[in-house]
Amino acid sequence: MDKVGFIGLGAMGTPMAWNVRRHGYPLGVYNRSPGPLEPFRNAGVEVCDSPRSVAGRADIVIIMVTGPEALQAIMEGPDGVAAGITAGKVVVNMSTVSPEATLAAQTAVEAKGAAFVDAPVSGSVQPAEEGSLVILAGGDPKVIQRITPLLKAMGKAVVACGAVGQGTRMKLVLNLLLGTLMEGLAETMMLARGFGLDQAKLLEALGAGPLAAPIFQPKAKAILEGSYAGQFPVALMFKDLNLVLDAAGRSRIPLPQAAATRECFASAMARGLGEEDIAAVIKVLESLTSKTVRS
Repeated sequence: MDKVGFIGLGAMGTPMAWNVRRHGYPLGVYNRSPGPLEPFRNAGVEVCDSPRSVAGRADIVIIMVTGPEALQAIMEGPDGVAAGITAGKVVVNMSTVSPEATLAAQTAVEAKGAAFVDAPVSGSVQPAEEGSLVILAGGDPKVIQRITPLLKAMGKAVVACGAVGQGTRMKLVLNLLLGTLMEGLAETMMLARGFGLDQAKLLEALGAGPLAAPIFQPKAKAILEGSYAGQFPVALMFKDLNLVLDAAGRSRIPLPQAAATRECFASAMARGLGEEDIAAVIKVLESLTSKTVRS
């Protein structure tokens, strides 16, 4: 069985790494801050002192960090993954980053004779805990086939999206829709409030018809309860929408709705909501109307 190295033990990476271990893979872990490492150390998991060390010991290296800058920091330098990776190994970046960052990481890995797959995930903390993420893989089909059993330790489905970079692009496309859906739900609930409609009846109508989507019920419930624990934090959605618009601009694809949604999330960031769940975007609209959907 392949030895796995896991780099990045944040809100998503930690449960993903535990799922890898539960499926019997020999595991080594690394995180830039030491706190998340202790439960793994206490459970007998090997704790590595650098990304280079992870790459040197593992057959497959998984990276799950916050964005392009973090990926670059993990990859580069004398203690980076690129310094420790060798021919025949595989590096799998599961972080949401820019296409440019993905291709730069690919170049660094393939220069050492190793294979690179970009495999960002669709899903938030709960699916990560449950091992029910959807994994969007870009890379050599033979390499993706080799690592699919490992990926399925973390996800319920692996979608092969094409060459390296296409997994990243697919993730940006999906998060564009996620962001606009969330902001649209917030506006819908605010309008219902303005019309004096019962929010429970709104959710009943949504759930019964063609507009039903699995995301609406839990996010609306969170809004009505005023509960915004960060399943998918505002700060990450804001980061992803910026990546979307930058990539679209490079491709000369106009995305007016995405731009408007990004500005709404920018307002949420300006209000200090970055660590709250994306459902907290409702607070931007509430602040403009001096009303809440709960009253």
